[in-house]
Amino acid sequence: MATAHVFLCLAAVVLAAAAAAASPAHHQHSQCLDNPPDLSLRGGESGVVVGDLPGGFKAYVTGPSESSRAVVLASDVFGFEAPILRTIADKVAEAGYFVVVPDFFNGDPYDTSKNITVWIKFHSPVKAAKDTKPLFAALKKEGKSIAVGGYCWGGKFGAEIAKTNDIKVVCLSHPSTVTAEDMKEIKCPIEILGAQNDTSTPPKLVYQFVSALRQRNEIPYFAKIFPGVAHGFACRYNTTDPLAVRTAEEALAYMLDWFKKYLK
Repeated sequence: MATAHVFLCLAAVVLAAAAAAASPAHHQHSQCLDNPPDLSLRGGESGVVVGDLPGGFKAYVTGPSESSRAVVLASDVFGFEAPILRTIADKVAEAGYFVVVPDFFNGDPYDTSKNITVWIKFHSPVKAAKDTKPLFAALKKEGKSIAVGGYCWGGKFGAEIAKTNDIKVVCLSHPSTVTAEDMKEIKCPIEILGAQNDTSTPPKLVYQFVSALRQRNEIPYFAKIFPGVAHGFACRYNTTDPLAVRTAEEALAYMLDWFKKYLK
């Protein structure tokens, strides 16, 4: 049964939700914009940037192109050039996947000089999910089974793609703007990795996702709350903090295990 995939995590979700409820409220977008990536740290990448993919996207591409299994990674608002995200892509590629990290923002990622409310109007993850249909169609035409890993903004993108028949499995890491209603339309196995101190998608909201998924016995699911970390912990963390690094590595391992189980 699908509920077996999440049972061991429910206690952690409930405890973390209680802790979050006792904490003071924060601005909705505060953690989504914390710790922006330092693009000067880029180097040692295994992949390449290619242009004009189906749908008109540029992307960072890594891993064996002949692989029958593809992973599309959807970034947070800071975009596909973030060094940590590309490191994650390379590590996913090392597991045997062909990995594509599209530039969903067409050269206009968020930065601190921009108004996030205005910026997001022009960079909707829901619209992006529709715009990338040609990319998924092209990967499928090549005989590839596809997974999506979404971070923050990319979590909503992943939830939208998971409502289609374009992919086989999805993992949402500290997603932003995802709702329990989204869970009612998911068509593939879904993993949700949340954070105890996330104020954008707090543990109590992750529990709502789980509650919605529990009503759908045909959809395998798994949810985990990582203690002691906040929104962005999986792709935008302090690389000098041992706990942050260890937690991010654990989140990546969970995602890879989930993909291995359901991406054939």
